[in-house]
This record gives sequence, structure tokens and C-alpha cells, in this order.
Amino acid sequence: MFTGLVEGIGKIKTIQHIHDDITFTIMPLFDFTGCRLGDSVSVNGVCLTVTKTSEGAFSMDVSQETISRSTLHLLRHGDEVNLERALLLTSRLGGHLVTGHVDGIGKIIKKESRQRSWFIRLGIDEKLSSYIIEKGSIAVDGVSLTVNRCEKGSFEVNIIPQTGKETILLKKEAGDLVNIETDLIGKYVEMFTLNNKTIKNRNTASEIDMKMLTKHGFGN
Repeated sequence: MFTGLVEGIGKIKTIQHIHDDITFTIMPLFDFTGCRLGDSVSVNGVCLTVTKTSEGAFSMDVSQETISRSTLHLLRHGDEVNLERALLLTSRLGGHLVTGHVDGIGKIIKKESRQRSWFIRLGIDEKLSSYIIEKGSIAVDGVSLTVNRCEKGSFEVNIIPQTGKETILLKKEAGDLVNIETDLIGKYVEMFTLNNKTIKNRNTASEIDMKMLTKHGFGN
């Protein structure tokens, strides 16, 4: 579990393709001490597991499933990525709960400077729009942001100077692709709502059947 508050930026040191999978070696550009085998690290919003550490860098394997749902396959040697280590139970939750399980890929439609911050509009699969609400939270390449406006198939956010400085978001331009993870709470609310409706419909159907059976002499 992560907060969406990026710790710093890393650089892709090596990329190795093994059949349909990929192994990245990443060099953090900030103090990343204490990284151990098996640790979970968010790389551009994707939760990956550390498989090797050496000389200040660490390696991570990316499965075909993760590749198919994220932008990680677009990374090249020397590219920079957002990094965040997993949340500690003693940490302040300054962003929002982020799992690192990407829901889909978004595309930057518009990017423009507005006084000291930057306005960005992103296009997404319309299926994701039901999980996005105005003033709600969303993770873009692993960065926790507040949704300013949203409509079917797109949403808008602002990047403040501090966020721009600590992440790679402002290095992206219109047309670039990013990883999108919607708010976890919205998904559970939808699931509970659908399950309750299903249970209610089943109960209603059962009552109607019993009444019908009793009416025709099949009840006790």
C-alpha cells in the first residue's frame, strides 16, 4: 500500500527482456537506503517487488499481465520514473490509499501553465469515469492528485510547484501516456452496491415464487 506521495525520482539503468517479461534495474537519484529484497516499490504508480540490490541500484521483474495494463513497456534506458516505497503503519497518510494496481492508461490531452501551477487534462477509458469524482483523489503515474473537474472520458488536475519538482509529471507533454489508478474506496462501494442489489433481487424473486406456490396449493 502506498500514499501517492512520491519520494523521489529514479533512472532506468538497464532493461532486460526475458520472453514476454521485463527486468528493470533502477538507480534512485535520492537517498534510498534500506531497500531490501522483497520490498514493494511503486514505479510510476505500479507496485513491483525488489528482486536484487547492487551498488545503490535495485532490480525488479515485470510480468506480462502488468506490462499489458501499464506504460512500463514504453520505458527506455535513461528514462526517469517516480519512486515510492510501501507505506509504514507508523507513517502519516498525506496523500490517499494507493495500491499500485493500475486500472488503466491515460493520455495527456492538454497541459498549460496557470500562474505558479500547471493545469493538465487527461483522457481515459470511459469505464473508469464512474470511479472519479470532483475533489476526489486519483493517482497519475503514482502521484496522488485531487480531481478538479471530471466528465465522461476525461478529468482535470493541477500540479503545484512542489509536486512538479519532486516527480516527473511536468516532464511529460500532450500526447504522453500515464498510469491511472482510481480511488480504491469507489471500487468497493460499487461492489457492495451491486452485491446488495443482487441479494435483494434474489430475495424478491424468492418471495414471489413462494406466494405463487402457496396460492396454487403447494405451500404448507
